[in-house]
Amino acid sequence: MNRPTRREVLAGAAAGALAGCSRTHAPAPLVSIIRAGSYSQDLLDPIRRLVAEHKVDVRGKRVVLKPNLVEFDAGTTINTHPAVVAAALEAFRSLGAAEVRIAEGPGHRRNTLELAEAAGYFQAIPQFEKLFTDLNLDDVARVRVPGARSRMKSYYLPRTALAADLLVSIPKMKCHHWVGATLSMKNLFGLVPGGVYGWPKNVLHWAGIEECIADLHGLFPRTFALVDGIVGMEGNGPIQGTPKAVGAIIGGADPVAVDATCCRIMRIDPTLIPYLQMTEDNGQTGAARVHQIGEPVRAVQTEFRLIPMFGALRLRV
Repeated sequence: MNRPTRREVLAGAAAGALAGCSRTHAPAPLVSIIRAGSYSQDLLDPIRRLVAEHKVDVRGKRVVLKPNLVEFDAGTTINTHPAVVAAALEAFRSLGAAEVRIAEGPGHRRNTLELAEAAGYFQAIPQFEKLFTDLNLDDVARVRVPGARSRMKSYYLPRTALAADLLVSIPKMKCHHWVGATLSMKNLFGLVPGGVYGWPKNVLHWAGIEECIADLHGLFPRTFALVDGIVGMEGNGPIQGTPKAVGAIIGGADPVAVDATCCRIMRIDPTLIPYLQMTEDNGQTGAARVHQIGEPVRAVQTEFRLIPMFGALRLRV
């Protein structure tokens, strides 16, 4: 094996020092927390103000809203509430977006429109069917994963999502029985089409669920996170848990920072969530590195019950 020369060693050290300096002095990611006590209150104005605070320029651009639709059970709260999606739709329209669509590819139900109707989307969003794309059945293009962490070296992904100037991930704040917490980054699993990979999307689990979350996050850098934390789900999520009221919406242009903030609200230690550690590049899992605006975390912090296997994730401070 060839040993590096002294010049190469010094050059590498200098590059590492510069990279470290760049990370240290990179602007702190901005995360907003706004209070929202119920789905019946006006959500349009606070969501519009939240997006405006982050100076998201969508004038003349194509925006795709990606909620979390999984299953429907009238006795619990599984899916992103349609009132949040309806408010986001109007907020981005009012900010000058040329087109705003709603798109999702559930991993369990094959009839996506039937699920959306049961979850109240047709009632809450006028002309919902015209605005909606079923990502499980959308036209696809093959996308390679640079530096793939998982065994998935490429994906066939829906053209509707790939063509978006801005993808808005709008998940429900939930615990998850495989990865601890499911938030804006895990929500990207709904971009992987069932029409190609089947129902449920077990290929993502076989390839490494944490690694696939990280890789999909990297494939969609133009993502804004808007988390429905008005009522979340604790315990055995993402389907069989129980409702947990938080009374907040959390948003930002850095999904890692947003998801880490949501974890702290849930009293989950984000530094122990592997997919957040894989994707952190600016210290986003540490509270000190996040520029928090709106409500402080402690004002809405609500301990989510964890299943026993994830007890070690509990935030201790």
